[in-house]
Amino acid sequence: MSLAKQFGQLLHIDLNSGLCNLCAFPETAAEFIGGRGFNIRYLYHHLPLGTDPLAPENILMMSCGLLTGSSAPTSSRLHLNALSPLTGILGSSNIGGYAGAWLRSCNIAAIIITGKSKNPVFLYIDANGGRLEDASHLWGRDTIETQEMIKQSHKDKKLKILTIGPGGENKVGFAAIISERDHAAGRTGMGSVMGSKNLKAIVISKGSHKHFPAVTPSQKKAVKEYVSLIKNSKEFDFFSKYGGAGYVKWVNDLGVMGRKNYSKIGTRHIEKIDGRQMDKNIVRSSGCFRCPVQCKADLKLDGLDKETLFTRPEFEPVLNLGPKCGLEDLNQIIKLDNLCSRLGIDSTSAASAIAFAMDLFKKKILPENLIGGLDLSWGNAETMEILIFQMVEGQGLGRILSRGVRKAAQLIGNGASKYAVHIKGLELTAYHPAAIMGTALGYAVSSRGGDYNNVYASLEYSWTKEEAEKEFGTCEAVNIKSICAKGLVIKKAVTTNIIVDSLGLCKVPVLSLLKSFNLESEVRLINGLTNLNLSKKDLFDAGQKIASLEKLFNIRHAKEDIKDKLPEMFMNKENDQGLTLKNFEIMLQEYYTAMGWDEKGIPPEPVYKTNFIKLEEKK
Repeated sequence: MSLAKQFGQLLHIDLNSGLCNLCAFPETAAEFIGGRGFNIRYLYHHLPLGTDPLAPENILMMSCGLLTGSSAPTSSRLHLNALSPLTGILGSSNIGGYAGAWLRSCNIAAIIITGKSKNPVFLYIDANGGRLEDASHLWGRDTIETQEMIKQSHKDKKLKILTIGPGGENKVGFAAIISERDHAAGRTGMGSVMGSKNLKAIVISKGSHKHFPAVTPSQKKAVKEYVSLIKNSKEFDFFSKYGGAGYVKWVNDLGVMGRKNYSKIGTRHIEKIDGRQMDKNIVRSSGCFRCPVQCKADLKLDGLDKETLFTRPEFEPVLNLGPKCGLEDLNQIIKLDNLCSRLGIDSTSAASAIAFAMDLFKKKILPENLIGGLDLSWGNAETMEILIFQMVEGQGLGRILSRGVRKAAQLIGNGASKYAVHIKGLELTAYHPAAIMGTALGYAVSSRGGDYNNVYASLEYSWTKEEAEKEFGTCEAVNIKSICAKGLVIKKAVTTNIIVDSLGLCKVPVLSLLKSFNLESEVRLINGLTNLNLSKKDLFDAGQKIASLEKLFNIRHAKEDIKDKLPEMFMNKENDQGLTLKNFEIMLQEYYTAMGWDEKGIPPEPVYKTNFIKLEEKK
């Protein structure tokens, strides 16, 4: 059986006509693995030039990775792409939980959504395909209410639902898509694309299809060995207990945590927001499909409504809603993160927009008519909550901030752009670029803009000197203050990250716990479970093709500057050490050379046997 046939089917949704067609997975796309790789292969050839991200012509893709929904451990991930309303280039996000696995259980590998419905609808998917149902009664509901109402009306508590909240309905630039209580496709505004199409939710009923089941002794052995690797990893117990939030003090101690809109690095009061403090509030732990880590948790907090169930924030929400905004109250951080999820907006971009406003207020740049009586002092949780509601409702200062810091700065003027921390229109995550060289380069070259998780360069500080010497020819590659070999480090991180997204695996076990940037264990898992006989070279060749295609897509569709650069505020102008323009250019050119791109960072145009993927209704 060919790889394409093993992938499953495509479900094409034309919201203009209301037609939902099942199609065969194209043979020509199999070389791009699946998930993130399949999405860019399709969008590159089918998204019309000049498309407005909020127009019906935009194409929203949701694709399983090669292993999503299989017997492979951690195989939960679903990758989403479209033209981003926040950045104007490739929108890209990834979500865990159970939705991807349930989609695969219906023998569907990907959903391709085009057009716009005249009225609000949701898409219902089961083993027979898809159908559209009226969602008028759901419009205006938050993400949790929406899921509860759909489960009640269908009398099925086991449904897995991807939904937008008011943020997506009102087309906030960084609206998210939420599943369950806290699984989020958060970055780049994919929720707004759904909202622009009048698509409230995607509802998936579990089917009976078995994707790459572990049946034979050798298949079971492959799965068992990989689970054992994860459970025996050094940090497994810690991550299982505390989740990503358990590493808040670690990042502060490493000296790379951005604070107060990146005007400072680190804080002396990190214990106040250390994620390990939440352990006493846990009432239930959980996690994603087939993941042994189970790093999610529900909380009940003292001092707040004791009947209210909160979800434990991850690493990024704690740091972005906390130190980035000068907030040191952990309970308030938890409350604000949960509010973002309910309303359906990305907490990283929302927090960045708030920190930007607070910075302008502190510097007396923000006009009085925009302040509107708000106390925008650092760490004011009450004002932060007001701004989150304003962003979603399109009111006051929040109406401007809801467009993201790049566009907000353009509207505010008066030198505001100097303090708008973004790359290619996407707000940065927690690490301070001036303190960690490889991550700084990774921010700049990320295909979706300023984001750590799109590159995930954790090998920069987690690999040993011996591993660095063997792989990159110098132990300085894992010195976070050195620029040495960082172009090679980031090529490894970029391509590995893309492959993991295309396989449908979670980066926490693969890249944080196992530090598996050479993918040796993953190749054994794939071949042991599927009998595909792929090599590491096959995977990394595909990863490089996908990276190049994402870059070419951005060059084709960008309407604003998309140069691979960092905000000037991060450049050291006092001496020639650390992150200077010269040192950054050295790293950047090394990366371009390693990727096989020219000195301007332009990849060669790809050559395909077949340039277009035709969608034909399955007979």
